Amino acid sequence: MLMLLAQGMSPAATAQENERLVRLAKLVIDSTQLKQYQGYLKEEIETSLRVEPGVLTLYAVSEKARPTHITILEIYASKDAYNKHIQTPHFLKYKNGTKAMVKSLELVETVPLMPELKFR
Repeated sequence: MLMLLAQGMSPAATAQENERLVRLAKLVIDSTQLKQYQGYLKEEIETSLRVEPGVLTLYAVSEKARPTHITILEIYASKDAYNKHIQTPHFLKYKNGTKAMVKSLELVETVPLMPELKFR
C-alpha cells in the first residue's frame, strides 16, 4: 500500500483498475465481405464509445499483409460493464449482422502490465 501511495495511486483507484476487463478479440473475416464487416464494426465501436460509460476502449486494427485479420483491443470498466455491453441493441446488431462474415474468432483474456497507464 505504501508503494501505491508513493506512486500517487490510491488503493481505491488500484482496485478499480484491477476490476477492469481487458482482452483482445482476434477475428478472420471473409474477404468477399470485408468492406461490409468494416461498416458494421465502425458503427458498433462509435456507438459503444459514445453511449456506454463502461466501455473504456474499443480499438480495431487490421494486419497490413492480411487485411482480413482484425484484432480489437477491448477495455471495459468491469465484467458487469462488459455483460451490459453485449446486451445492447447496437452490439446485437453488429453480432447478428456479421455472424456469416466471421470465419474465426478468438477471445484472448489479458493481464495489463501497466494498469496505471491512462489513454488520451
